[in-house]
Amino acid sequence: MTAKIKTEVSKFMSYALRHAPDEAGLSLDSEGWVAFADLEAAILSRFDISPADLLDVIENNPKKRFTLEGHRIRAAQGHSVDVDLALAPAVPPARLFHGTSLENWASIREQGLKKMVRHHVHLSVDEETANVVAARRKGAHIILAIDAARMVSDGSSFFLSENGVWLTDHVPSLYISIVEGAAS
Repeated sequence: MTAKIKTEVSKFMSYALRHAPDEAGLSLDSEGWVAFADLEAAILSRFDISPADLLDVIENNPKKRFTLEGHRIRAAQGHSVDVDLALAPAVPPARLFHGTSLENWASIREQGLKKMVRHHVHLSVDEETANVVAARRKGAHIILAIDAARMVSDGSSFFLSENGVWLTDHVPSLYISIVEGAAS
């Protein structure tokens, strides 16, 4: 399987498991799970890959976007469809990070980080990961530091997804600063 096909399969799976299961003929349960056999049938009918190739996409995805548990699978986070990942609140590191486009800074400074169409704001545990996320955006980007310890002290809740992404409902601007030297 070529790298291009692997990327296309991963993107389609992410789209189907996060945003449009019906377009793949899938039906997610309340926690976002679907029978692996159903996903496999949907993927193999669209892409010329083997079942082993599909498992390779899932197990070796560098972003660990998928959780395969027994005979079921789901996206680790990032859903825009109504699901409850049933994640327990967790205490985050004192500082978390978020990579974004520089053009978003004025809005973030005014309104904070909002979840938009997703269920949560996604935060990284380190600057390096936030920089990888930011680099996916066009144009100049910035890395934001989040005072997670203060947010928790002030009553905010955080959740840790299965693939290590920290999640919260909203990050008010008073907890956000730009990481100096991290803009590009």
